Amino acid sequence: MHFRRQRGYLLASEPVQDYLVSKESPVDDARVQPRRASQPERLIERVIFGSRWLLAPFYLGLILGLVALLAKFALRTADLVGHVLSASSNEITIGILSLIDLSLMANLLLMVIVAGYESFISRLDIGEGAVRLDWMGQVGFGDLKLKLMASIVAISAIHVLEGFLDAENQSDRALAWLVGIHLTFVVSAVLLALMDRVTGRSH
Repeated sequence: MHFRRQRGYLLASEPVQDYLVSKESPVDDARVQPRRASQPERLIERVIFGSRWLLAPFYLGLILGLVALLAKFALRTADLVGHVLSASSNEITIGILSLIDLSLMANLLLMVIVAGYESFISRLDIGEGAVRLDWMGQVGFGDLKLKLMASIVAISAIHVLEGFLDAENQSDRALAWLVGIHLTFVVSAVLLALMDRVTGRSH
């Protein structure tokens, strides 16, 4: 291969890649075969993997919890509507907050049921024409923990607000406990979010 100098650069008169020879390392004829599991090992693995279905009764039980929350919601709604004319504004506000509290609990239960089932048991097959919720299949275990803590903090905040609206019937010690528990939940949620963020960065 001949070289010529032009404007301070050393140029090859022929393409360099023509002289580059890629040498492949010799490959053994004996290929590495994957390890085949024995029959008892395969049976144990199938039993372990199938044990995830033992979680299904837990989620069915949580569905019964949703039914119980619905019944409680209906009773409180009927009570609020029945006393709407005679109740004070604070009592109506407390009643509405209690309904919001129940709805948040129901949302929390539904999220745990759907996300837990899809994360630990099987993907929900709801059919091609069925409407699939935006968050279905996107809420992992870490996201579920954060959403759980956020819901718990919101529910705790509602309880604190209910307590202060009914401060006449609450002692100072009870209100202090409400605030302290709420702050504990807030700090726990912040620490959990920070831990999840640090863990995500490390991975």
